[in-house]
Amino acid sequence: MRRMLPALLLLLAAGPAQADWTLDGDALRQLSRGAVHAEVHPDGDGVSGVVLGAVEIDAPPAVVWRTITDCGRAGRMAPSVKSCRITTSDPEGRWDIREMIVRSGIMPAFRTEFRSDFTPLRSIRFRCTAGDIRTCKGEWRLEPLAGGRTRVVYENRASSPFPAPAIVARAAMRLDLADALRALRREAESRAP
Repeated sequence: MRRMLPALLLLLAAGPAQADWTLDGDALRQLSRGAVHAEVHPDGDGVSGVVLGAVEIDAPPAVVWRTITDCGRAGRMAPSVKSCRITTSDPEGRWDIREMIVRSGIMPAFRTEFRSDFTPLRSIRFRCTAGDIRTCKGEWRLEPLAGGRTRVVYENRASSPFPAPAIVARAAMRLDLADALRALRREAESRAP
């Protein structure tokens, strides 16, 4: 179960999961120590979870942006992502629609399609439009920090593509979020000038 949800963390872009979520003091202390912050709360419907996380990266927002939006690198941030392709895009680069195929362990492969709406170097809002995931809607936010660093804040209301007890799915989402944020940091920092 733990390896079947990473694609939920890579979905790129419409409508935040929780309006104006801000990091509290404990989360900011975690980030200042180089840790990632990841939490998942039950959603009102009892099926999905509200996934919240953050990481600070030693790379400027432009590098982090290119890393997040690079469909070809999706498998490097989540090894269970077997393919990622942009099926439709705005000629002016304001949005795109992506399809991912995810296969993990003994679980069957699943397909997800999502639309991403871009505010370059600032935010990516996403929502599922087709595929096996019933619920996903969220946002990536990039916040510039001193010294050419970037704080990435992630919010998503998501459900598992497979039947699973909600508490198990939320625990897996939390672990996968932490792994994906660490991978994002590693990938972006490896691309930094």
